[in-house]
This record gives sequence, structure tokens and C-alpha cells, in this order.
Amino acid sequence: MGESNFIDYVKIYCRSGKGGRGSTHFRREKYIPKGGPDGGDGGDGGDIILRGNRNFWTLLHLKYQRHILAGHGESGSRRTSSGKSGDSKVIEVPCGTVAYDAETGEYLCDVTEDGQEVILLKGGRGGLGNNHFKTPTNQAPRYAQPGEPFQERRVIFELKVLADVGLVGFPNAGKSTLLSVVTSAKPKIANYPFTTLVPNIGIVSYRDYKSFVMADIPGIIEGASEGKGLGLRFLRHIERNSLLLFLVPADADDIHKEYRILLNELAQFNPELLDKRRILAISKSDMLDEELMEAMAQDLPEIPHIFISSIIGQGLTELKDMLWNALNADGEYRKDFSITHRNLDIKAVEFEDDDEGLPLDDSDDDWEDDEDEDFDPDFYYGEGLEDIKE
Repeated sequence: MGESNFIDYVKIYCRSGKGGRGSTHFRREKYIPKGGPDGGDGGDGGDIILRGNRNFWTLLHLKYQRHILAGHGESGSRRTSSGKSGDSKVIEVPCGTVAYDAETGEYLCDVTEDGQEVILLKGGRGGLGNNHFKTPTNQAPRYAQPGEPFQERRVIFELKVLADVGLVGFPNAGKSTLLSVVTSAKPKIANYPFTTLVPNIGIVSYRDYKSFVMADIPGIIEGASEGKGLGLRFLRHIERNSLLLFLVPADADDIHKEYRILLNELAQFNPELLDKRRILAISKSDMLDEELMEAMAQDLPEIPHIFISSIIGQGLTELKDMLWNALNADGEYRKDFSITHRNLDIKAVEFEDDDEGLPLDDSDDDWEDDEDEDFDPDFYYGEGLEDIKE
């Protein structure tokens, strides 16, 4: 895993921009001795925005981006001039990305469509200048609103692969071989357990230029929901699948038992996975004859099943028909990747040491204050004229 470019977890410190403060400036010109307050409003702080991008399929581009900071709003100035709003920061993420609070594990939002935008952290609003507070009885307000503060939090981005069909099976069940045959994907295939260490995705071509997406995740073993094998790391990718295709090899000692183990691991991870449609494929069936397949079919789990062989292409056309019909069981085919999100278990997620210092906020040093320091509003509006005349 250390050399893999498939990154599906990142932890980033995000901070929106704070609003600029309003100005307390007064209009002072040679021929307008009592111009009144003309302080402008402060600019709004920038937002932190998530945007789905179908051109990404991992979070690799965010792995070394530890801090994402939006711009602060500038303060208002004279002549009711508003300050410039801070620049928003857009975080491009692959479709299927979920955001969690890194401190509590609380679910924040998810992005499932290309171009979908979600405001993760809202920037502070700019403060009103003293021009907004003048009244007949308060003609020289010496105050203005400060800008709203920024928001900050550490965020965990978790990728859950979007696919129509998810392959579920023990190691060496033939999942990668099937994916390589029915799609153009090139997963690693070898005769030893856990050959697949990262999810692989391929597009299955169907009749009349139709297609659907199939995903192969690393093999599941008994106890995976408790952390054995590759554990929970890739089980979450199945949550997005509309249909689950279970693969059990024909030479398995007990097909019923292997199917129940796989189903139990999914139920332990997320009970909602039991509500998904399921199809059972008996792989490596080229070693079986017709009579033996008929006998085995009498003692299979009570779900749609089919005997296939990826090596000789046996049953693959019928398998595509079964998958397409199952995806269209409710009428016209529609992609539905909605799931009920649970809060993240922070203890189950490991990251590299990221306790580095946070960026300092020294933006106040760059702000100018347009307030008139020597301005006397009492004298300016005539309340102290009698003392001057004396």
C-alpha cells in the first residue's frame, strides 16, 4: 500500500476567510465642512468549497496539501467604498467523496455528481461602515461593525467508489479476472491471496451502446469487519454499489458457507448492504460438466445464480443480461448512489504525523484603519462652538 497511488483518505486543515471590518471614516473636504460619515463596508471572507470532478478518481492530488486557506475580506474605506471580498478556495475531489470532521468523526457532506458544489466552510460576512448608523439624533457615529470571524476545522475526506456493480468474494475467487475480461481494466492477476490491494473500476459494454460500471475490491475474509485481512479499509466502497455480484469458485468446499460468510461480513459492516440486490456467480465453472452443474444448482442459495468461466467466456453474455436486467428492475435505469452516512470512527483511521503548527493569521497587520484619529464630532457638528467663541 505504501507504493500505491490509490489514495482514498486524506486529512486537511481548512480555514475560511474572515470578514473585513467596516470603516469609521468621515467626509472632510475644503468646501464641505460637515460631510458626515462615509465609512464603507468590509468585504466578505472567502468560502471553502468542495466541487466534484469526474476527471479525478483518487485523492492523490490532496495527499500533501496539508492546509487550505481562503482569503480574508479587506476593510472598508472612505467614500463608502466597500472592501474587497476574500478569494474562495475550491477543492476539486472525485465523485463519491465524503467529508467528516476530523475531531469528532461527524458526517459533514458528500459529493456524488460532476460539477456539484458544496460549501464546506462559510466565510465571515464583512462589517457595516459607520455610514449605515447615521440618524437625525446620531449624526456622527464613531463606530462600525467588525467583520465576522473565520471558521476552521480539520476535515477528513474519504472516497467511496461510485459503481453500479460491486464484486464481492474471497481472495482468488476470480474477481479480477472477470473484470479484465468484461471491461478494458487491467487489474493485477496472480495465483496468491490478496493480489488486489486497491479497488479497480471498469466499464462493461452492453447491447445498443449501453454500459454500466463494475468495481472490484480486495478480497474479503472471515472477520474482515473486525479488522482482519485488509479489514474495513475497502468495505465502504461497496456502500455505493447498486448491485452486488458475489463470486464463489466452483471448487469451493461449501458454496453455501462461503456465501453466508461474505454476507455476514457485509451485514456486520453496514446492515443496509443487505437491502441491495444480489446475484451469485459460480466462477471457474470450466471444470464442471452439464450434469454436475445441474446437480449443484439444486443446492445453491435462493438468489439468482449463474455458472461462469472468465477463461473460456462461458456464461459471460448471460451474466451481462442478468446484471442489466437487475439494474433496470424498477424501470428505466437510473444511477442511485445515495446512502445513509454514519459518523466516522476516528480510531479506525490512521494518518501520518500531522501535528505540525497551524498557519499564523497575521492579516490584521495589513489592514488600514480609515478612522480620523483627531476628529472631534462635538466640535464638528457645533455642540462645542460656544466654548470656542468665548
